[in-house]
Amino acid sequence: MNHLISSKFDYKIQPMGKPRQVASDRWKKRPEVLRYRAFADEIRLAAAAQNFFLGSRCIMIFEFAMAPSWSKGKKEKMNGKPHQQRPDLDNAQKSMFDIMLNEDSSVYTAFCAKFWAYEGRIRIYNVHSTRDMTVESLIRSIESDDPTATQGWF
Repeated sequence: MNHLISSKFDYKIQPMGKPRQVASDRWKKRPEVLRYRAFADEIRLAAAAQNFFLGSRCIMIFEFAMAPSWSKGKKEKMNGKPHQQRPDLDNAQKSMFDIMLNEDSSVYTAFCAKFWAYEGRIRIYNVHSTRDMTVESLIRSIESDDPTATQGWF
């Protein structure tokens, strides 16, 4: 494993964004909420089986399965390309934070991306804190002409 990565979660499942829930979802059984709850339970079990705990610095990669109705050619063309449809990236990230953390305020750095793939998958990497973690150091890294300057952050 990369020296910057402290732990990894890798699970084959179709990623899901967190649905908007209302108070009545406690007694009403809306299908999208039931699907999300089953998804959350499965993620929690998989994380426990992998002894994974989400840290305060992470990289999340969401791979969304292409539709079975797509042609073989379209699948080959789109595999590994950015996923620019719903669910939104922030909803996928929010679902992981809500599922894996009791309180998500502890997360201060998260790099997230979503792509098309032949099968759904979620990969999460916890990143070591290896350098000065201040806003000034992050800005200096981003604005640096050195292409390796941000490696301590992401």
